[in-house]
Amino acid sequence: MPNTLTNKTAIITGASKGIGAAIAFALGRAGANVVISSRKQEAVDALAVKLREEGINCLPQAANAGVIDDLQFLVEKTVEAFGGVDILINNAATNPVFGPIELTEQKAFDKIMAVNLKGPFELAKLVLPLMKKRGGGAIVNISSIGGLSPEPHLGIYSVSKAALISLTKVMAREWGPYHIRANAICPGLIQTKFSEALWTNEQFTQWMMAQTPLGRIGSPEEVAAMALFLASDASSYTTGAVFTADGGYTI
Repeated sequence: MPNTLTNKTAIITGASKGIGAAIAFALGRAGANVVISSRKQEAVDALAVKLREEGINCLPQAANAGVIDDLQFLVEKTVEAFGGVDILINNAATNPVFGPIELTEQKAFDKIMAVNLKGPFELAKLVLPLMKKRGGGAIVNISSIGGLSPEPHLGIYSVSKAALISLTKVMAREWGPYHIRANAICPGLIQTKFSEALWTNEQFTQWMMAQTPLGRIGSPEEVAAMALFLASDASSYTTGAVFTADGGYTI
């Protein structure tokens, strides 16, 4: 089955740059209407210009993934523009701390969980009735290899991503009867602004590449290609699965 998304509508969070932006291009090129969201309106507006230059139909709408009112407004605007939702890409994430978990303050813990876990949970609940109405849908949650095995100095971030994997499986089990599929992608070291502190650290990168069979850093487009597969009918019998895009690091 082809990776075609003609007449489908996708909401993508954390879409102004990096993996989210690459997914917006991948889904848009496959024919989807893409709703691109991040915290700052000017950021998604700038991406919308580039998407439209390629003839991609898009709606830029700012929303903080950790604020339920913002998510509600995002869904309302999506329905207003395109009539419903077929695909949800939960990509927005945050990690305001780097260090041992005993130094993670409550405020940082709450922020990580609000954006990385509660946001995807609440947004998925909001689109659920819309997907039911359409006769099904696809949810792709962007987790992390840290969700499979804790990454050094990224403890609570790793916890949030492990919980997101579990949430994905719960969605798949409970919402499968509605023909709604839910899958997770766990990227490794990808060259994005979000992970810049890691891939610009020569010592860390050398260590990471020594553990990675493909011996290189990944690109946002390589994660986007997997997201396109999981969003399309090419993966119509795939749900509750966890895919790595890490160059073999977790082998």
